[in-house]
Amino acid sequence: QVTGHLDDCTCDIETIDAFNNYKLFPRLNKLLESDYFRYYKVNLNKPCPFWNDSSHCGIRDCAVKPCPSDEVPGGIRSGSYKYSEEASNLAEECEEAKRLGAVDGSLSKETQQAVLQWTRHDDSSDSFCEADDIYSPDAEYVDLLLNPERYTGYKGPDAWKIWNSIYEENCFKPQNVKRPLASGRGDDGGQMFYKWLKGVCVEKRAFYKLVSGLHASINIHLSARYLLQDTWSEKKWGPNVTEFQQRFDEVITRGEGPRRLKNLYFLYLIELRALSKVLPFFERPGFQLYTGSKSHDAEVKNLLLEILHLAKSFPLHFDENSLFAGNKKEAAKLKEEFRLHFKNISKIMDCVGCFKCRLWGKLQTQGLGTALKILFSENLIEKIPESGPSYGFQLTRQEIVALFNAFGRISTSVRELENFRNILRNMR
Repeated sequence: QVTGHLDDCTCDIETIDAFNNYKLFPRLNKLLESDYFRYYKVNLNKPCPFWNDSSHCGIRDCAVKPCPSDEVPGGIRSGSYKYSEEASNLAEECEEAKRLGAVDGSLSKETQQAVLQWTRHDDSSDSFCEADDIYSPDAEYVDLLLNPERYTGYKGPDAWKIWNSIYEENCFKPQNVKRPLASGRGDDGGQMFYKWLKGVCVEKRAFYKLVSGLHASINIHLSARYLLQDTWSEKKWGPNVTEFQQRFDEVITRGEGPRRLKNLYFLYLIELRALSKVLPFFERPGFQLYTGSKSHDAEVKNLLLEILHLAKSFPLHFDENSLFAGNKKEAAKLKEEFRLHFKNISKIMDCVGCFKCRLWGKLQTQGLGTALKILFSENLIEKIPESGPSYGFQLTRQEIVALFNAFGRISTSVRELENFRNILRNMR
């Protein structure tokens, strides 16, 4: 029943389905299987900054298997040394280049520059995320293909507390406006909530829809890769229709499910728009997706550019100029609030008790944070020189890997919806 036009956009659901499922999704999937995109460095041992919580999920499927460092391609590892943040200090840069040379003498000069640039641009004021310190001894590489996002059994009060904290404290929502279907409260079918949402500015509405879309996407993955059979001889994962209906069926969720799914499409449009905007950054000849295998790296960059050109060709993009468009002073204040609220959500991910859910939660919030950073850096991206360093706008390798994998998750959700539609159609 989720069809037609999307609020606050010029797009409709059918256009996104056709574009994603037949054009973008297959290419994106192939990209994410490449070495550059499958290894993500993450610190899963950071303590929760908001409440004392040592209750870690003891279920087997919650565990994350990190990579022995010798399995990670040398080119990716050599980019993980800490470099000077002072771009102007050439003496230090030479020192760093020497050290880099000591790590891997086979790096070409261009690559040394590229690697120096990735790592130099640490966390700046344009960041929407609390990024992990990837130089911490606790940070480890994880092979995302070996640790897929799926149902782990992590649910109940602990999981509820995370989402409740995100919605109640970080979505600009006043305490007296109750969220639809919030547990244990007299529910008015969300009337008061949607009246409030309609009355707020487009930016705050967009923020709520992004969070709701992310929540919907995660719930689709859990329903699509559910543990259907667990015996000593084998584990079988697949779509669980009952679980899907519990979360999205219009009747069971009292009209809330279709709204959640529409928010997923809204999130898709926002991240797709970011990909179309960031093309000049990746198009530069000096930019390399460096893993150490020259022919493989060139092939992956070509596929990446093909995906970005495809994103750019999408006919009904979200118009981000509708955001933060009013009074300059007010807009700047609102943008800063937006950024800090989102940063807070990225910190909440360190409170997730299931390590696999924490890994994917951190990656997806960093990916969305990177998409927002791109959308709000349009002027800087336009000024990127064709050759030489791009000092005004920079993405770290972590941000690049998170951006594409996070969009890969949303693209997968849209594809899985098609699958659930077909299953439900056949069941009638």
